[in-house]
Amino acid sequence: MKVIPLALFLAGLAWLAYVYFGYPILLWILGVWKRFKPESRDDYLPSVSVLISARNEEKDIGWKIAETLNWDYPQDRLDILVASDASEDRTDETIRAMCGPRVALLRLEQRVGKNEALNRLSQMARGDLLFFTDANSHIQPDCLRRMVRHFADARVGCVTGTDRTMKESSESAIGAGEKTYWGYESQLQRLESRLGSVLICFGAIFCIRRSLYTPLQADLANDLELPIRIGGAGHAVLFEPDAFATEKATHSPKEEFNRRRRICGQGALGFWRLRKTFRGMRAWQFISRKLLRWLALAPLALLLGSSLAMASHPLFRAILAAQLFFYAMALLGWVLTSFRGGDRVIFALPFYFLLVNIAAFIGIIESCRGRRYSVWEVASLTRGAEPGRTGSP
Repeated sequence: MKVIPLALFLAGLAWLAYVYFGYPILLWILGVWKRFKPESRDDYLPSVSVLISARNEEKDIGWKIAETLNWDYPQDRLDILVASDASEDRTDETIRAMCGPRVALLRLEQRVGKNEALNRLSQMARGDLLFFTDANSHIQPDCLRRMVRHFADARVGCVTGTDRTMKESSESAIGAGEKTYWGYESQLQRLESRLGSVLICFGAIFCIRRSLYTPLQADLANDLELPIRIGGAGHAVLFEPDAFATEKATHSPKEEFNRRRRICGQGALGFWRLRKTFRGMRAWQFISRKLLRWLALAPLALLLGSSLAMASHPLFRAILAAQLFFYAMALLGWVLTSFRGGDRVIFALPFYFLLVNIAAFIGIIESCRGRRYSVWEVASLTRGAEPGRTGSP
């Protein structure tokens, strides 16, 4: 058996095993040894400003504002600030019709991007806490109470919920794969929260102390930059599993690929820009949870190439066959999703796994080559999910 191919095979196997299994196991062990226990209080009800950056969201912004106004929270302690980022549809008219003591519109005549819109909204905000959400995300009425109770502990600087996709009559491979992905991410959030050190937030549902807000860089993700800065400053970042945002999933491989590519490209840029913020455990978290996973295409290539080189051995011939079968399943999943409406979810996991990893790898390469995302177009197929239209999560 050849030594170098065997070493490459073991390196690739160890890389993937650590990223997907080793890191969660180590988090669990650390949580037993060093657990963060917040002093939460259900009667703690600070004032909250909800910030929404919207561009061409006429399909969703109306029900989003109405839904938020009906949250189970004291009316005099909750207000909604919406920035319309040079919207060209009826977004502004819808918001203006709902403006009042608890709803305010900031119209931006020139497109500035999500983060700059949030920076300007933060200057208008008066709430003790800032709650970030998206125009197309459904949030249950009791979620805010579940999240803000943790802020009764002065050590807590940020709390995030989780993301779910809506249940539709015919679920696509993309939707099924995304559901599995977010389920895995939520488990990591739980484990990190036991340490008081959740690495990143779910962008559609997270909350921070207004005093800890720092101006966002235009080309980074707000749900990455804010928790990284807050956690790096020594404040606890927690996960509330019973608070979740529900969104309509896209069934377009192209939309999902572009979204994952952008997210990972912004993440890689954020890691570089904020590298001085990472210390100790949080540096280990970012490398383990994000950087090594974003580069997972490298160990996958190592496994395939080394298996080919050692295919004369019966064991590695079988391993090679298993890999080729996996990639064939992923390819068939792509074909069915692209050309037959995506109603065959049996191939969802291999297809989505490969799509996400290819998108992540390309996103990092593009980021290193200078591509930036200060503005971008939202996935259109995730819009228009009015209450009751697509079922329950």
